[in-house]
Amino acid sequence: MQIIMSEELFLASDTIDGILFEIIISKEGVREICINRKPGSDSLSEIAHISNEDSKISKVFTQLREYFKRQRKEFDLPLEILGTDFRKSVWNELKKIPYGETINYGELAKRMGDKKLMRAVASANGANPIPIIIPCHRVIGADGSLTGYGGGVEVKKNYLSWKEVGLLVSLNKKRDR
Repeated sequence: MQIIMSEELFLASDTIDGILFEIIISKEGVREICINRKPGSDSLSEIAHISNEDSKISKVFTQLREYFKRQRKEFDLPLEILGTDFRKSVWNELKKIPYGETINYGELAKRMGDKKLMRAVASANGANPIPIIIPCHRVIGADGSLTGYGGGVEVKKNYLSWKEVGLLVSLNKKRDR
């Protein structure tokens, strides 16, 4: 496996709908999105900090704002996706989940070709470095429950469209009967 990493990285942050986004971008595209990162949890100090209005990154924040206002369903941004071939294949499969829909981990593993891969698929889903743009939040538990999310389950709930949340509520009501 060959990994090509660009040398120059930039970091910008902004708060959208009460969620802190720190976005790392290279000359190739978006490399990572950190959500509600705790100060000091990992060092981003060596990365050049830029304004969220800088031309290198402003389009990313514009599209995120549009997404949260329900004005955008798909992203049109260059990405620099770093990971193993397996993880990249899982993340590519995540991008195929349409806006307004959710699937469970078993279904995702089945789409990957082997339902037995469920744990590996779940691990790759959790390691997604570019959440929202690569919509790992659209993967839920088999019973319709919201499962763990790096930014927190409440944040995950906010990412899902109202249609998705309505579906989850109805699934949970059926399960609780």
